[in-house]
Amino acid sequence: MLSSAAFLFCLGACAPERERADLVFIQSAEPETLDPVLATDQVSMRIATSLFEGLCRINQQGRAEPGMAERWDISEDRKTYTFHLRAGTFWTDGMPVIAQNFVESWRRALDPATGADYASLLHVIRNAKAYSEGTEKDFFKVGVRASGEKTLIVELENPTPYFVDLSSFVTLAPVPLATINKHGTSWIKPANIINNGAYLLEEWLLDDRIRLRKNPRYWDAANVKMTTIEVKPVQDANTALSYFHTGQCDLMMDKGMVPPTLTQKLKQQPWFHTGPFLGTWFIRTNVTRPPFNDPRVRQAFALAVDKKRIVEKITQLGETPAWGITPPGTGQDYQAPPGLDLNVAEARRLLAEAGFPDGKGFPRVEYLYIPLPVERNIAIELQAMWQDTLGVTVNLTKQEQKVWLKSMRELDYHLCRSSWVGDYNDPSTFLDMFTTGNGNNRTGWANKKYDGLIADAAREPDIARRNMVFQEAEQTLIRDEAAVIPVYYYVGVQFYHGERLKGVQANLIDDHPFRCMSWSR
Repeated sequence: MLSSAAFLFCLGACAPERERADLVFIQSAEPETLDPVLATDQVSMRIATSLFEGLCRINQQGRAEPGMAERWDISEDRKTYTFHLRAGTFWTDGMPVIAQNFVESWRRALDPATGADYASLLHVIRNAKAYSEGTEKDFFKVGVRASGEKTLIVELENPTPYFVDLSSFVTLAPVPLATINKHGTSWIKPANIINNGAYLLEEWLLDDRIRLRKNPRYWDAANVKMTTIEVKPVQDANTALSYFHTGQCDLMMDKGMVPPTLTQKLKQQPWFHTGPFLGTWFIRTNVTRPPFNDPRVRQAFALAVDKKRIVEKITQLGETPAWGITPPGTGQDYQAPPGLDLNVAEARRLLAEAGFPDGKGFPRVEYLYIPLPVERNIAIELQAMWQDTLGVTVNLTKQEQKVWLKSMRELDYHLCRSSWVGDYNDPSTFLDMFTTGNGNNRTGWANKKYDGLIADAAREPDIARRNMVFQEAEQTLIRDEAAVIPVYYYVGVQFYHGERLKGVQANLIDDHPFRCMSWSR
């Protein structure tokens, strides 16, 4: 029988020849969307940030730097930002990028009809939250306006120490409204798309490849070294590794692409790179679905998880067990409060108190996971932990990434694997999303105390006091209510030959722009 690696080689050899891209990159799934306002997962955002650029952009160190805006002024009270856009910035159709493009794009992001899960990021802007929730109908009262073609003025509700970082996030990038109005949801197809980033969308064949080409109209095109990028979705970790070994791919960066059986050997290879970043692997509970509408049940399930066993037996990349949803040291030395750790006796007591002694009478529930080997292994381990400790049966359901995202968004699950990578370096990027109605909440959890604490933190100028407010909020989320179960803090993974490929660098937000990459000579 032909091996899978040989079979893939034959397919490649028999396929029609096409020019190899300067960089071939494998990621673990097909993007859900390339619309920067609708993108919510890392797979989609990697492509969207190559096509669209906001006021700022991320460099290879993971830090924000001037993008479409060459500079900005901040008022004395730190609530008004005046961005000065560059001369010589254009859309791919040759039209100039102007301040009004940002005003219109942010209005689209805030419009509930758009369905942007990340709209809440803009709520730091004056009256933006009221507009997106429909209590303020007049967009002119939202604190963003153009002053001429190249000046954008943004007024915030409160001083926001991470606003420059936020300005580099893809949700805040401008989009071509005329093109969207003309083509509807088809505007992101290669034949229709107009964009302003470092690359053009040359080709998109679903479940096969995305091909990007350097944008000659990009303001910094002279410093973009890779002319063509090919992105291939490959879900099977062994297949992806075979591509890398045979030179059919140059770079992989998805944590799930590490075959668990090869982890120890891979860690010894010079082309295998790891580094810490702001990311947490956790479990969401659907609090709207019995029996998880009872916090005692959620707490029992959290207390039954042996986090140390998962990182030592399964992930094996040097991850640390997570005591909170927010990684240690996020922002200005924020430290998460202790959550619920393994406690078998307390887990059983709480489940019995909730009416299910030794799991008797507990309904069958399901746990959703995505089709990666490490995720399957974690799912099996969790299933055994919950069975052994609580006496409950948890069915395992595997879903492709797009379906899994849809299930979470629609609350069509009981328990669900999840993860979050910080969009910027501040506790709010982890904690804001669990406020009532936030598009990224995806648990159905709503808590007035929590909402009030998050609002208080946004208004608090003193960093130490702000951190204390966040800690109280996080304790409510992970311990008192156990709406989510933090399991471990991520370690970033990159497969590449560092002596040849330059511009890839581990950083706190796990963002690696293609425009920064080049081949050494």
